[in-house]
Amino acid sequence: MRLDVVTIFPEYLEPLNVSLVGKARARGQLDVHVHDLRDWTYDRHNTVDDTPYGGGPGMVMKTDPWGEALDSALADGYETGSHAPALIVPTPSGRPFTQELAVELSERPWLVFTPARYEGIDRRVIDEYATRMPVYEVSIGDYVLAGGEAAVLVVTEAVARLLPGVLGNAESHRDDSFAPGAMANLLEGPVYTKPPRWRDRGIPETLLSGHHGRIARWRRDEALKRTTANRPDLIERCDPKAFDKKDREMLSILGWAPDPAGEPYGRFWRRVDGVEE
Repeated sequence: MRLDVVTIFPEYLEPLNVSLVGKARARGQLDVHVHDLRDWTYDRHNTVDDTPYGGGPGMVMKTDPWGEALDSALADGYETGSHAPALIVPTPSGRPFTQELAVELSERPWLVFTPARYEGIDRRVIDEYATRMPVYEVSIGDYVLAGGEAAVLVVTEAVARLLPGVLGNAESHRDDSFAPGAMANLLEGPVYTKPPRWRDRGIPETLLSGHHGRIARWRRDEALKRTTANRPDLIERCDPKAFDKKDREMLSILGWAPDPAGEPYGRFWRRVDGVEE
């Protein structure tokens, strides 16, 4: 996979040289090109922004530097044999970035990122390149950052670990929280390793039992508990057919009840003082 990133802060992308992403680059599984947007400015101040039409606070990133930078990055990619680029636009107003979208992007051969600063990029730039390639406007959360570089790092790591050969164990990502394809996407429960005691804290006895069925049940129950505590919306969205009898017993203990109108496979809702929310 090829990645191009156009930014006014190339140094922000240094983490792409370490950890799994750095190793993938070293092995040739990921071909990363970081471009300084200011290389396509021609005034003495290397200006990349201007005041917005219509007034208002903040500045807007200019069309010409972005257009020339993207044209150059695309030309270089095509000349070296890359194909089928997709434009990734980090923005708080984009679609939520999910594991499902990470899987979709990992299947594309070439991603081009446009992390913006200030109030964003002149919309004409995005509209122009949307005529040439798929555009993904993505948000990594309901908050606003100073720029999109952090989102580039998030998306890149989520995508890179899905590429063949990047993870040491090819099956590792299949059990991730939010892994697509399962009817019930639950958060993973707690994990433990040696030593068996640390600061007077032990390991759950079930994990030491060697009984694979009991261990699997314990992990499933812990996943249900953690999902109930931190992301109850995931349980509300789950296909109820994904829950077996033991799941339903634990969900009942945790305060969940199926929709009476949909028995026996109605979606689950939280009970409050004996009343469904």
